[in-house]
Amino acid sequence: MSVGVLLGLIGCRGDAPYVVPESPMPPNTVLLAQMMRELSATPGFTDALLSQLNNGGKRGPTLLTPALMKRLRELILGKDWQGLDRFPGWTMREINPTVRVVGHVAGKSIALESLAARHPGAPASAMTPEQMKSYIDLGSYSAEHAEAISLDAPSKLPGFTTDGIVTDLGAGVVRGDGPNPELAPEHSESQRLAYVLNRLSLNGMEGYAPATVTISGSSAGSPADLISALMKTGHMVTVVDARYFANFGHFHYKGQEVMMPFFVNSQIAVPGTKRPLLVPVSHAEYEWKIRGPKINADVSWYFGIDGKAEFRTMDTLDQAWVLGRHAHTYAGADAVEVTRLAGLMTVAYLHQHAARPELPFGGYYALGVCQDSVAAIEKKMTGQATLFPNTADDALFNDPRDAEVNALMAAIPKDRNGGHPGPERIFGSLPTTDLHAITIPGLSADLIAVHNAWQNDSLERTTSWIEKITKRALGVAGIVLLVGLALRRRRSRRSTEQ
Repeated sequence: MSVGVLLGLIGCRGDAPYVVPESPMPPNTVLLAQMMRELSATPGFTDALLSQLNNGGKRGPTLLTPALMKRLRELILGKDWQGLDRFPGWTMREINPTVRVVGHVAGKSIALESLAARHPGAPASAMTPEQMKSYIDLGSYSAEHAEAISLDAPSKLPGFTTDGIVTDLGAGVVRGDGPNPELAPEHSESQRLAYVLNRLSLNGMEGYAPATVTISGSSAGSPADLISALMKTGHMVTVVDARYFANFGHFHYKGQEVMMPFFVNSQIAVPGTKRPLLVPVSHAEYEWKIRGPKINADVSWYFGIDGKAEFRTMDTLDQAWVLGRHAHTYAGADAVEVTRLAGLMTVAYLHQHAARPELPFGGYYALGVCQDSVAAIEKKMTGQATLFPNTADDALFNDPRDAEVNALMAAIPKDRNGGHPGPERIFGSLPTTDLHAITIPGLSADLIAVHNAWQNDSLERTTSWIEKITKRALGVAGIVLLVGLALRRRRSRRSTEQ
């Protein structure tokens, strides 16, 4: 646990002057602590910023429970700028209870859990079309009646706009990112394709009318069929397993990008120090790149903080510090298989929403974060799962209609109980294999040191203060037990001699 976090937990506030850590900061980038150092005294700004963060967004690990919001407020008001640079810096063992508390406060499922106990794995009734809209974006398509959709003509959907994406908070601060110059021009086609893939996914749901998609004479009744049809009609299709540092703020300050990672304590010791390695949580998604005679589009799929597991557009511009890496690339039959699995995941999450509508955050965290479903598909495709953290509760994935997805989710490592993640998952989650390319202050050096220790088999784990207290208590109990046994034997001997 970092000093800043520990001080916050015991009620202390650090007023030391802010020192910018040594770093190869990317150009036109400012740290969150630097921005808040200048603006925290501006009336109402801190509350406005926290309100924006609490609204969440579709990307990133911004599961700002009341405990985390309180911690963030304490760091800002207490002017603990070093602590803010590594927010929150907690282990998964420390984060998990804050989520469970919210679940109980929100009525997470006293009734639902008792229902599940009486009828484990019982299929839930289908959602109404209105409820469906809360969990999957179909555009103008409908699940109520059969549809025949042609992709032969160009999309008539509007082009890219920042409406609803970018918000001006005043004081030189803007939340939201502008257009990606490569992908935004394709927005109309990309948005239509995302809607169509979502609509085809519903063909796997009970109680909804089927949809059929045609292109150049080929027809499709599922997302996987559509990818196959695109390939048959001369389109090049590539699917990548993409990883980025999650940006939980998407803020810009006076035209500069604001660096806002969400740090988790890996419980791995940084060699030569008493510090744990704090790693930014990554965002993972699958991305489809389609190029061909009729369609040029880019779409992604992941389970987001908005509670939706769906195909989406991906045409906003990422900030430079989040980097980006293609952990795996799939083409041909493998691309079709990844698409099939993503479609199955979409249906499984819709079943979850129908069965457990009261889960807080739309089921985000309880049903996993963006990493879980990506790791589950990665495990099926490669035999390994290399993402951290994974938070899904296996007990919730018990619907017999989703047997394949249930098995995929059960096969990946879990971090709900705060265990020690393996270094292969820590480094596998990173958005680059070049550790020198990381521009988050101080992180590159820590990662290089830990990676070297991992390679030469000298890696060490840290011990939390809870574990230390537990070990000491167990040690004292052991000593007391041994003393008691010795005294008992001594008395036994005396009794025998007498």
